[in-house]
Amino acid sequence: MITVKPEITIISNNNYEEMLKKIERIGRVCYKSEGRIGEGTAEKFIKSIISRGHESVIEHESITVLVTCDRGVTHEIVRHRLASYSQESTRYCNYVNDKFDNQISCIDIATGFKYDLTDEKDAKKYEIWLRAMKEAEKYYFELIEAGAKPEEARSVLPNSLKTDLMMTMNLREWRHFFRLRTGKRAHPQIVEVSRMILDKFIEKYPLFFEDLADNAAND
Repeated sequence: MITVKPEITIISNNNYEEMLKKIERIGRVCYKSEGRIGEGTAEKFIKSIISRGHESVIEHESITVLVTCDRGVTHEIVRHRLASYSQESTRYCNYVNDKFDNQISCIDIATGFKYDLTDEKDAKKYEIWLRAMKEAEKYYFELIEAGAKPEEARSVLPNSLKTDLMMTMNLREWRHFFRLRTGKRAHPQIVEVSRMILDKFIEKYPLFFEDLADNAAND
């Protein structure tokens, strides 16, 4: 059994400038102001409509992200219904095989919950969690060796099992996702993943997401 940290990778190769032009063109239909499109007008127009809550316009663009996290987090992610998902299947993935290095991988609980492993209480919790993950792997392997199919053996796999999830949302739904999943009331591990995505989005698509940065940091 190995522990890994969550990761995110933006799969979409959207050209940011083209996204801005497209959204402006679409949005101006609402006001029949297409004649006002010009050099540098998209940024001002889009910032204005977002500030006024006219977010239906940005539904016309979407972004796909590969998220590596634990299965417990994905159970929360897929509750966001206006999205498309494709996920690593425990029915068909046999973790005894060489391509999985003959072991299960678990997302390190210490990162999401910010355990201080020099603290006696946190260290004790972490030691118990590690022992439970190793036991889960042991019984999974025993079931496979006893002739069980992966879809049978998966019943003993933990929520901490690492999984890859492809998720696609339109820009409006991504904004909704971040509002719910980057605040202090959200589960610590989904906050960890959501903020990783939001930081990348602010870097690559600033006009659509930069206004959410302070909300996430100060919730």
